[in-house]
Amino acid sequence: MFDNLSERLERSFKVLRGEGRITEINIASTMKDIRKALLEADVNFKTAKTFTDRVKEKALGQNVLTAVRPGQMLVKITHDELAQLMGGSAEEINLKGKPAIVLLSGLQGSGKTTFAGKLANYLKTKKGKKVMLVACDVYRPAAIEQLRVLGEQIEVEVFTDEAEKNPVRKAQKAIERARTYGFDVVIVDTAGRLAVDAEMMDEIENIKNAIDPSETLFVVDSMTGQDAVNTAKEFNDRIDFDGVVLTKLDGDARGGAALSIRSVVEKPIKFISTGEKMEAIDVFHPERMADRILGMGDVVSLVERAQEQYDEAEARRISKKIAHNQFDFNDFMSQIQQIKKMGNMKDLMGMIPGMDRALKGVEISDDAFKPIEAIINSMTPEERSNPSLLNGSRKNRIAKGSGTSIVAINRFLKQFEQSSKMMRKLTLAQHQGKHRR
Repeated sequence: MFDNLSERLERSFKVLRGEGRITEINIASTMKDIRKALLEADVNFKTAKTFTDRVKEKALGQNVLTAVRPGQMLVKITHDELAQLMGGSAEEINLKGKPAIVLLSGLQGSGKTTFAGKLANYLKTKKGKKVMLVACDVYRPAAIEQLRVLGEQIEVEVFTDEAEKNPVRKAQKAIERARTYGFDVVIVDTAGRLAVDAEMMDEIENIKNAIDPSETLFVVDSMTGQDAVNTAKEFNDRIDFDGVVLTKLDGDARGGAALSIRSVVEKPIKFISTGEKMEAIDVFHPERMADRILGMGDVVSLVERAQEQYDEAEARRISKKIAHNQFDFNDFMSQIQQIKKMGNMKDLMGMIPGMDRALKGVEISDDAFKPIEAIINSMTPEERSNPSLLNGSRKNRIAKGSGTSIVAINRFLKQFEQSSKMMRKLTLAQHQGKHRR
């Protein structure tokens, strides 16, 4: 669903590539692109503006670490603000009472009846609850039959009583049966309409007042975009629901509902649903959805790990040595140790955008640094501090001590030399950039 938005946001972040820091000037076009991307994803205009203003405010207040590029820092800030926009943290369903009563509301075609089955299956298999489904759509026999079929599929009792045409009395009868037979949860599936109307609102309000549910959920088709947000507001104004369910997240719509709905109705998104399978239901985690929207959620973890392991004093020391062409094997080993503290190599490589696809099926060993460490550890303290000392006889001794070969030693020395030159160029460029500013 979020593919187009993800691509647009990724292009927006690229504007900051190569910049030494985040400024009013270089972030302006990025924020403009992000706001445009959100609006094209059918996000509420006010929500999009407030969001980009918050991201800009946070970004300008950040000191960008030398170990993290400005673009990556902006990704993390955007990620955190996206998660906050969608609620900040997951909120569980309220199952107080014996039985707990869950009332479902929403328009016809929103996936409400299918979600009723999914929720019943989730509560039964994940929470160990004895669940009853109640078919309170007295207008559509197909809806009652659909719920009955779903109940059989997941082995959950479905209360139908097709002779009872009053949805309020039908719900009350079901709850009474549930109390008598020791059900833990009753899920009431109500009638939907093709559009919001007074009769529909009166009916759902009457049912809610009569059964006093512990949880009232509004089920919305996320593919309807901004219309879903408007409908949610109308329902919330009338029945004051407790949470939102987003269905059909596997569709190809623009996804604006997921981003806007929380800020407009100020109620948490509690579940998301995809497909028709009864297992296709998840508790809504704003952080994970932010990962999904950005399409580069692993960078967030990479930035956080870099921040955790970042030693500012050590970075300044090494930067100074690189600038004076004094970077040695001790410094190289220090950098390896910092990388290793961040986690195993496969995880770290997977955090780099696109690398998970590029390395699909490729095994990356946690022992990747071992040969290099063995080579450096086989050197004398003098050799580690002065790479130019390594002649033929010294290389031969180091090869024997590290269990490697002269070829491996020469390959490592070439890589070390290339890395040193590249780091020196970058360091000098940074210093020149600071002087120009």
